[in-house]
Amino acid sequence: MYDRFVSLALLRSHLKRPSFGRGRRSSSALAVAGAVALFPVATLAIALVEAPPLAIPDASPIYLVAVVGVAVVLGTPAAIAAAVLSFLLYDWLFVAPRFTLIVQDPTEWLNLLLLLFVGIVIGRLAALQSERAEDAARRARESQALFRISRTLATEPRVADALPPIVEGLATETRMNRIWIGRLVGVREVIVADSSTGPHPSPSIHVLLTRTRGDLPARWVRAHHPQDRRGDRTTRPEAEQFRAKIATDDDTLGSIWATRARAEGLPDREETRLLSLAADQVGLAFKREQLAEAANAAEVARQGEALKDALLDSVSHDLRTPLATIRAAAGSLMDPEVNWTDDERRAAAQTIDLEADRLNGLVRNLLDMSRIEGGALRPTLEVLDIEDLVEPVVGRLARTLGGHEIELRFEPGLPPVRADAVHFDEILTNLLENAAKYAPLAPIRVAAAACPGRVRVRVEDGGPGVPPEAEERLFEKFYRVPRSGEGSRRGLGIGLAVVRGLAEAMDGEVSAGRSDLGGLAVDLFLRAAPEPPGEAEA
Repeated sequence: MYDRFVSLALLRSHLKRPSFGRGRRSSSALAVAGAVALFPVATLAIALVEAPPLAIPDASPIYLVAVVGVAVVLGTPAAIAAAVLSFLLYDWLFVAPRFTLIVQDPTEWLNLLLLLFVGIVIGRLAALQSERAEDAARRARESQALFRISRTLATEPRVADALPPIVEGLATETRMNRIWIGRLVGVREVIVADSSTGPHPSPSIHVLLTRTRGDLPARWVRAHHPQDRRGDRTTRPEAEQFRAKIATDDDTLGSIWATRARAEGLPDREETRLLSLAADQVGLAFKREQLAEAANAAEVARQGEALKDALLDSVSHDLRTPLATIRAAAGSLMDPEVNWTDDERRAAAQTIDLEADRLNGLVRNLLDMSRIEGGALRPTLEVLDIEDLVEPVVGRLARTLGGHEIELRFEPGLPPVRADAVHFDEILTNLLENAAKYAPLAPIRVAAAACPGRVRVRVEDGGPGVPPEAEERLFEKFYRVPRSGEGSRRGLGIGLAVVRGLAEAMDGEVSAGRSDLGGLAVDLFLRAAPEPPGEAEA
């Protein structure tokens, strides 16, 4: 029975909301007409039942069916009126003398009074049950709407992604023409979601939802429009604008704005509660997002500080080491009490030169990394022969890399490449110095081969190589492969990061893998220069 009342209450709650659309207004009028039509039907039924052949002496309880129908559809006042109407109709039509309100038989008075009493009681009980069912249905709809808001805020990765479906749902549930959400950024609100398009109306007066602490219900009061908002300042007397503040712990984070026709009046209790709770839910989501952003910023700052400290320690150590060696060698050369042979003097000078070159490479890599991260690299791409790029660098470094023998292999018929000669020199220098450092007694090979649309330059060595899990991280800034017995000259871990940055600046790529010689192989891919049209035809 209660389920039937719930269903009737859902119908009744829809019928009581005429602003949902023209179809529902027709349904409301149809329901009222149907409830009123129950009385002619009940009257006809009583006439048929009391007439021969049935000839039932008192069929007045049939009117109770009409009373119940009116109570369910129209509520308690209409049910009481229907009970009185049943009393009068039965007296007028079926109690002698007919077509008057005079009652001659005292028994008929008792029947009529019982009809009136039972009609009022049944009508009130039916209306009360319907109202309870309607209230339960209304709270169910409200709970469902709040659940959809909570689920949307919980499942979307960003609050901004969750707001558009929320404003669409609120506009439907609260019978608003338009709803939008503004988020406070500084001293101004920025619109982050809107259920419609076009300029936002901004009249001088709006209706503000004020909430009090405790169990007191929220209420609507008229207030002046915030001075910091901008929009369509045109006054629209036919529309009313509503505002529910989005706030947490007395900290205003934004507003939910809504408009609808003035004829609709203020939002009812259900709509007010839904707007209020939606503002609370969105406010909590904004606050969580702010706290998450603050936590992320703090973590990034902490990691940045740790990285900066590590970089400064490493840079200062790597700078002091060659400087100390240079100062020691230079101080010994200047000491008049030390007798140097020519070979010893040349060895000390060579040490100074090597350490100065190492210091120069360190500073160069640091400057290159800062230019790469700052986007200041502007490579000059030219059409160059790959052999003309590789051979001078290898020839220069072969004399300074501890006597390493560097093997060169060039595939016949290599196309020219588009590259910056200075950047390529730095890339190959870093790769060869890295190979010589970590494979001091192993062979080194530089090979060039053609690929579809590109030329691959491979630098490989026969050293110990790197673990497979480290190959993907080799080109990360400050990443250093864990090794044992490296001593004090471990390096900053930016050489290969500079290689990747310079290669990408020339529209190239780098990758690392296992070498055929047993160690590490680093591949540099450069774009092949297009052939001139005349040569292509030939």
